[in-house]
Amino acid sequence: MHDWIEATTTRDAISRYYTHILSRALGKRTDHMDFLIRKLMAIQDKDGPGAGGVNTVDTMEATDRHDMSNVGDFSKTIFAPDAPGDPRLPTDEQATMRNDDGTAMGRMQQAWKAFERQLVAYNLEARGIQRVEPDERQDLHLLGYSQVSIMWFSVNLAANNITLGMLGPVVFALGFLDACLLSVFGAFVGCLVVAYIATFGPKSGNRTMIFSRYIMGWWPSKIVVILNIIVLLGYGMIDCVVAGQILSAVSGNTMSIVVGIIIVAVIAWGITTFGYHIFHYYERWAWLPQLIVLCILAGVAGSQFNISSHSHGDENPDTPTGNRISFFGLCLAAAITYGGGSADYFVYYPTHAASWRIFVMTMLGLMCSFTFAFVLGIGLACGTLINAEWEAAYGVSQGALIVEAYKPLGAFGSFCGVVVALGLVANLIVPTYSSGIDAQILGRWAGAIPRVIWNTVGVVIYTVCALAGRAHLAEIFTNFLALMGYWVSVWIAITLEEHLIFRRKTGFKWEVWNQKNKLPLGIAALIAFVVGWIGAIMCMAQVWYIGPLAKQVGTYGADMGNFVGFAWAALVYPPLRMWELRRFER
Repeated sequence: MHDWIEATTTRDAISRYYTHILSRALGKRTDHMDFLIRKLMAIQDKDGPGAGGVNTVDTMEATDRHDMSNVGDFSKTIFAPDAPGDPRLPTDEQATMRNDDGTAMGRMQQAWKAFERQLVAYNLEARGIQRVEPDERQDLHLLGYSQVSIMWFSVNLAANNITLGMLGPVVFALGFLDACLLSVFGAFVGCLVVAYIATFGPKSGNRTMIFSRYIMGWWPSKIVVILNIIVLLGYGMIDCVVAGQILSAVSGNTMSIVVGIIIVAVIAWGITTFGYHIFHYYERWAWLPQLIVLCILAGVAGSQFNISSHSHGDENPDTPTGNRISFFGLCLAAAITYGGGSADYFVYYPTHAASWRIFVMTMLGLMCSFTFAFVLGIGLACGTLINAEWEAAYGVSQGALIVEAYKPLGAFGSFCGVVVALGLVANLIVPTYSSGIDAQILGRWAGAIPRVIWNTVGVVIYTVCALAGRAHLAEIFTNFLALMGYWVSVWIAITLEEHLIFRRKTGFKWEVWNQKNKLPLGIAALIAFVVGWIGAIMCMAQVWYIGPLAKQVGTYGADMGNFVGFAWAALVYPPLRMWELRRFER
């Protein structure tokens, strides 16, 4: 018994000694300290002080004298080869975590990195704006290319596009045929941009706004990033408002729109938190219930569509023409704004993925969903001209009109309305996910914050905005969407010319995505961007402002901002870029 007590006392003393000496060596790294103490105690128990282990008496005396010369084989014992899987004490280089440019991380950045590792442990995507290297890509399986089309179809087959289609007859006084043709062809032009940008995901492994650095330069590209974040959060706000309207109408207005907004926002936040893989898996199946309930809607409400309605205006004969141009531009903007993030969703595709297949499948998924949703919304809006109950429902909200169209089905119709509302989650995921990625591009400080945190901030912002603007959906649509489409039109003009003219032979060096001195200065791109915006402002037609050129068409003007902005930027960029290349060779 006495020997056991003495051994225990000695073991405790040795343990305290190891704690003392390691705390001096490691500071606050208690995780490594605990492991090394256990390792040393195991060696002590196995070998004892005289069998090649640590000589406790000598080392204690050396410590008292602040002299490590008598420690003997201490370092050899501690840092002897471990069994596979054992944790290792980091070297100085490993202990000091570093950024991509080689600079040492601060304590806050190291804390964020530790948080990211914890996210990975729970199968959450921790990757932010870093390039996905070719050896990190996934193989294309059987559904590889079809998944592209399925994803876009699932994202876009949503009630927000139905409500957008309603604006043709109600706001712009267009007939059924006019509105259908304008919406489909407007979406087609916008989808061309989205499909083109999507092809750069597999090519580069870079997110869309990182790719923008190769076009706009390091600093000017941050302007584009900010504009894209505004677009994404604006779309999130619209999705939440539409979902809240539908859920409120299903409940007979006993449930506030506020509750519906919060429900949809929380669901979208939960899915985007897990990142790329869960996002794609959800979109793989989310389209099916939406397609079923929207086909039911078309079947039950189609007989009330006033397909013989015609466009009309006022005493100014050019007003219908101006309205047609504005609605075309609005539908174009609804599609083209996906272009600011369309490469984000394909960065894990292999570099050998065929660009033309990505392009075609993106076009197929987007056009099928846009066409179905727009025509359905236009039909419902035209029905308000001959159905008083539908007209009254639209007076409450666009979401209430959708629920009213399901009314002949009774309780099952209410269930379908709930499915339509929850289907907006699929559309809401896209801006939520991309906004978190884009926020990290704003600066080194922003890149140190994990995407999950930025996603959460984005959800809070667009939820608050949705709560504030829930009674003004039509105004948000007609003003916000068209306005935000302008910058994408200007940006795509610069992108096309940089790619097809100036990079046609040299291509892009994707590995320098984070090397500021190897990217363009962006002088030409910035000037062309500003010129394009000036053209867009002069030709825009919104409720609160009509540009001097837009005023020339009809009573309410014609919104030509997308077209003129594109043209002006395309005209001035080539000569400016040639000057920039000769002057700076970047």
